[in-house]
Amino acid sequence: MVFPKNIVIVEDETITQRYLQDIFAQYDVNVSGCFDNAADTIEALKNIDCDMILMDINIKGSVDGIQLAKDILKTYDFPIVFITAHNDDETFQEVLELSPYGFIEKPFSRKDIVFTLQLAYQRYLSHENNSKVKPTNEIREYLILNEHYSYSRPLKILYYDDQPVKLSVKQSKLLEVLIKNVNHTVGYDVLTSAIWENDIVADSALRTLVYSVRKTFPDLPLFSYSKIGYSIEINTSK
Repeated sequence: MVFPKNIVIVEDETITQRYLQDIFAQYDVNVSGCFDNAADTIEALKNIDCDMILMDINIKGSVDGIQLAKDILKTYDFPIVFITAHNDDETFQEVLELSPYGFIEKPFSRKDIVFTLQLAYQRYLSHENNSKVKPTNEIREYLILNEHYSYSRPLKILYYDDQPVKLSVKQSKLLEVLIKNVNHTVGYDVLTSAIWENDIVADSALRTLVYSVRKTFPDLPLFSYSKIGYSIEINTSK
């Protein structure tokens, strides 16, 4: 995975701006600009390099981040990743209408930012390449999991009855690994390493994460094998 070369941050908290800038500096990502309101952002985009926008929903002024994103997308095709402290369903549905490339909840960690932005940019590049041969709205490549659930491999989005569902960063990582190995059991160590990388976590962390997925999505074909691991299993005979 790769980062965008130039990123624009729209965030009204100075401390958060600096935290994000410090993260991007570690990965040689150029922050083209930091803005805390819609007017300054729109004006600056006319003259600065931008490959991606990290957009806070609550910004200064009468125009929030969602409306600002709508205004930007009328002129530009920048991939936008939203960040917000509000995770209510109404906000989530508003964001989904814009087909965002990512969604990060506050408070977030460095790994949340790194994982989400790399994944978002990879999706964007995939869309750009595929759009040369077919319209973007046809780029789904669904994997049908069962009568309710499907999964878009290029977008790495889970759908329930054709509607995208909200996943936490770690839930998304878990499903991504299991989908890559569909109909094969993935061991505990492999999953833990992929989800938490070098962090030291309790033995129960993976079980708790899987439980949260099962509780939220009870019909998902997620199976466990004692002392071995977990798998997503689908019927491939059809």
